[in-house]
Amino acid sequence: MIVLKSARELEIMKEAGRISAGALMEVGKYVRPGVSTLELDEVCYNYIKSQGAEPNFLHLYDFPNTACISVNDEIIHGIPSKNRILKEGDIVSVDTGAKIDGYNGDNAYTFYVGEVSPEVQRLCETTREALLIGIQQAVPGNRVGDIGAAIQEYCESRGYGVVREYEGHGIGTKLHEEPGVPNFGRPHKGVRLLPGMTIAIEPMINMGTAKIKQLPGDEWTVFTADGKPSAHYEHSIAITEDGPVILTPRPTLD
Repeated sequence: MIVLKSARELEIMKEAGRISAGALMEVGKYVRPGVSTLELDEVCYNYIKSQGAEPNFLHLYDFPNTACISVNDEIIHGIPSKNRILKEGDIVSVDTGAKIDGYNGDNAYTFYVGEVSPEVQRLCETTREALLIGIQQAVPGNRVGDIGAAIQEYCESRGYGVVREYEGHGIGTKLHEEPGVPNFGRPHKGVRLLPGMTIAIEPMINMGTAKIKQLPGDEWTVFTADGKPSAHYEHSIAITEDGPVILTPRPTLD
């Protein structure tokens, strides 16, 4: 069931979004060679708690941490570890969110660790731009397929693989609500977008093949099948009569 949010509910979701985005902006201050992904997770946890909110990823579906932190060829759901040390030239995708007064925020950002190659930079810039292109399609009267088609066309035209198995989603009192928001599709197809809908749009774009893999013994982390890097950017947004409103603005990052 798709739940349309009232003006009061949207105000609470803006606060959840502000805290979620703030956690990523705080993490960005600590991303550097020599830092562990567990240290970044602790930054997320401490920031969210300092704002009077709860980390909404923690223990969700038994996930053990505050943030999914995925490095290089890890697409999503990387588990933070004290043994995973960032090095110069890596990229690290951090996906996290906060819950306050019963409502959720959710966002993701791919950070550069020091200097990255031009090829990796182009991948990340394309993925970040694809997120904005998808958001532009999130207007009343359009359909979910318009979002996915716009993201897919832009990324594939630049030679990248668009992950099919994972997608964006509705968001509200639950972190994951209807509708699903794929990063591929056909224009004018799927659920119609209405004012009051709140969704998370999150392109996951691979430098090479769109195919994925998982390793034995790790039920969480999703990798690119060919070992090439992947980028991941996400915003929670509200669909309004005046157009899409980003609920997770990140002025120091975007």
